[in-house]
Amino acid sequence: MNRDKTPLFRKINTRARGVRHNFGGDFKNSRNKKRETLEQTKGSMHGKKERGLDYTPLFRFLLSKVGNDWEDVLSEAKSRLDKPEPIYWVVALNEEDRKDFVRVGESTYVSGMFIDGGKLQLSNPELKAKDLAPFCDCCTHTLNGKVFGTE
Repeated sequence: MNRDKTPLFRKINTRARGVRHNFGGDFKNSRNKKRETLEQTKGSMHGKKERGLDYTPLFRFLLSKVGNDWEDVLSEAKSRLDKPEPIYWVVALNEEDRKDFVRVGESTYVSGMFIDGGKLQLSNPELKAKDLAPFCDCCTHTLNGKVFGTE
């Protein structure tokens, strides 16, 4: 990871009230079985899920680089991330994987992107936050940081 620039992810405040961590189920459901497995005897109790990372800075970075050369954007993003997988949550490499928007959180949406001729492009440049409708009334829904559905 490039230490000269700020990372494109951040840790979520895990001590705040009301933050759900989605714990359980990794080890507690397998420890009291009749037959012991290798995971039970030699494995750790740490789960396989990664909790507490927010990739909003990455999504903002990618949106700001629309129209730029994809190889340059990719190399800079990879150098500032812990792993490259979150890049491909919103950037489609194939035409059939292209989406207008991608849901990246409970009520957070990001415009979908794709590579066209070596350049990073938006899948639907005309898409605005007012074009989307929320699926529930209890949450604040956002598209690229713009709130929608609160009229």
